Parts: sequence; C-alpha cells; structure tokens
Amino acid sequence: MRGFRLIALMLCLAALPLLAACGEDKAETKPAAQAPAEAAPAAEPQAAPAAPAQGEDARIGFIYVSPTGDAGWSYSHDVARKVIADMPGVSTSFVESVPEGPDAEAIIRDMAQKGFKAIFATSYGYMDSMEKVAKDFPNVAFMHCSGYKTGPNMSAYFGRMYEARYLSGMVAGAMSKSGKLGYAAAFPIPEVIRGINAFALGAQAVNPAAEVRVVWTKTWYDPAKEKEAAKSLLDVGCDVIAQHQDSPGPQEAAQERGVYSVGYHTDMTAFAPKAHLTAPIWNWAPFYKDAVEQILAGTWKHGSYWPGLADGTVDLAPFGEMVPQDVRDMVLAKKQEIIDGKYKVFSGPVFDQAGKEMVPDGQVAADEALLGMTWFVKGVVGTTE
Repeated sequence: MRGFRLIALMLCLAALPLLAACGEDKAETKPAAQAPAEAAPAAEPQAAPAAPAQGEDARIGFIYVSPTGDAGWSYSHDVARKVIADMPGVSTSFVESVPEGPDAEAIIRDMAQKGFKAIFATSYGYMDSMEKVAKDFPNVAFMHCSGYKTGPNMSAYFGRMYEARYLSGMVAGAMSKSGKLGYAAAFPIPEVIRGINAFALGAQAVNPAAEVRVVWTKTWYDPAKEKEAAKSLLDVGCDVIAQHQDSPGPQEAAQERGVYSVGYHTDMTAFAPKAHLTAPIWNWAPFYKDAVEQILAGTWKHGSYWPGLADGTVDLAPFGEMVPQDVRDMVLAKKQEIIDGKYKVFSGPVFDQAGKEMVPDGQVAADEALLGMTWFVKGVVGTTE
C-alpha cells in the first residue's frame, strides 16, 4: 500500500468517529474522519443522490494512502484538491493514511452513501474496493488512480510519468562518476517497474554502460525504511540515488553521504539542497479540474486516462545548481521532442535483463505492454519480485 502511520490512524479513528464530523468549508476543507475498519455489507444497486440543488455544493471526496504532509504522492494530490475546493459550487473532503483493503472500501462506501458526487481513490490497492462500491452507486463518478479496471461509472487514470523518469535518468547518467545508480522502490508492480526501466533507458542514453541497482522496500511510505534502502545502495557504490517512494528519506541519505539524488512526486530540493539534481513531478490540478467540470456539467464519461508531459500532468522539477548547462540543454531538448511526439521513450530495440529483444527495432511499445510491464530492461540489477 502507499504506506500509513498506524498511530495517526488510531488517533483518527478514536477522535473522529463519523465522516460527516468534519466540515467542508470552502475556505479550508478539512480531512474527513476514518470510517470503521470493517467494510459495510454490499447494498443493492441504487441511484446516486440527485444533482445538487441550486446553491448547494457538489461534494467531491479524495482518499489518500499516506499523510498529506508526506511531501510526496499524497501531498501532490492534495495540492490539486485545494484547487478543486476553490471552484464555485464545489466542496471537498479527504481522508488520509487509509490502508488498502477493507478500510478503503468502508470509506468509499460511506462517501457514496453520504451523497458525494465524485470520489477519487489515489492508490493502486484501492482499485478492487472502488470497483465493488461503484457497482452499488451507478450515478456516482468513481475515479481510481494508477490501476486499470474501469466500469460504466468508474474510470482509471494515471500519468505518463515514465516520460519524466526518462529525463531524470539522463540527468543521473550524466552526473554519475561511477555509472552505478541506485533506486529505492516501493512494490514490484507495473507502475514502478515501468518507471525504473524508463530511468535506466534515460541514463543509458547518456552513458551506455550505466546500471541501475534496485532495492524493494515493500512500502509506499516509511521514511526510515526508505532511507535505509538508499543507504544500502550507497554502500555498494551507487553515487546517484533515485526513488519511487513517498518520503524524502532517500534524498537525505544521499546528501549525508555527499552524493547526488533524484527525487519524486514533488520538488524535494529543500530536503537535500546539496544533492537534489531534479525530480519527476506531478501536477494533478488540470486533470482534476477538467474531470470535476465534466461531472458537474453531466458530460463526464468513464474511460482510461493517461496524460503526460504534453498535457502538463507530469513534469521535471527545476535543476539543482550543480547540473551543468550543457546537461540541462540536452535534457530540455529531449523533453521538447517528447512533448512534440518526435520521441517515444520505449522505442526499439529494447532488451530485457537476459538480452531478449522485447521491443523490436523500429517499433514502439504499445500502451497495453507498458501498463502490464513486469520485466526489467538490460542494465537494471535486481528482481521483479
């Protein structure tokens, strides 16, 4: 799961027994309380509440797997939620640090029963829970981030973060002296594997001999564990640390050892100013704003959404002052090629770790192959388990 703090969850459960207990103030929306740990029994399929009456706000819910103060994944979504909260006719609520499983199903169902017009679940492990609840509330718009299942009233959405990952790999490859890059990664699912591969390909575009060593933490958010994973990579000679984790722990480990780092989700420069080269970052506001506008207008349709650099959903954080101008120019030129559609990250030939050609020369990996990617490219050291 995108990790959570047990103590915070227990306090929330004890202090805020009902979702409705928190207000939905337009000026400062507040977190909704946690629902009971056990999922409510499935209800008979029913229509969602009617459209809000004139002068009544449409309620939009967000569910996060880590604290909004994580400086990473949940923080990036909550920045966008605040933009939605400022829209006329809209109020928002969120629940943070929600573990994947029965807890998530209970909270999604509770929001739907309380009249929310749309619910955004922002972690891969919420997918099955959301699919189950969506069937019982056919007129509520359900949106699931980073998964692949859809339904008549449920969409899947993510961003082509692999495009920004590739660019950050170019920076890392150019700045590494050893050619050994470390990658602290959460779970071996396609979303994470795809990003590692894109990072490796970007590094190899600059240094063909570059290798990327992967350590799995099996958690989305655990600052101490993430930092220790980075340290283990530094211990074997990696001189640039990248991550698919929610906290800046790996960035801090890199700075403490006097080497470079690449953040994720948001610009993490403040946590490691002497180490932070750049970061693949999220900008969810345009996507959420467009989706909510369609929901309010009654024009929203379910589907799968995968915007990228060209749409502004993903981007590259500003370069650290240690990145030379020639490296910046090279990376920005490639970024423009991707935006213009002149370059595709997974253009063949692409080989797996064993040397098998996975994407033939002259071809580009299809979206279906990218969304189901379970193998590492040549030059990645580690297993997909």
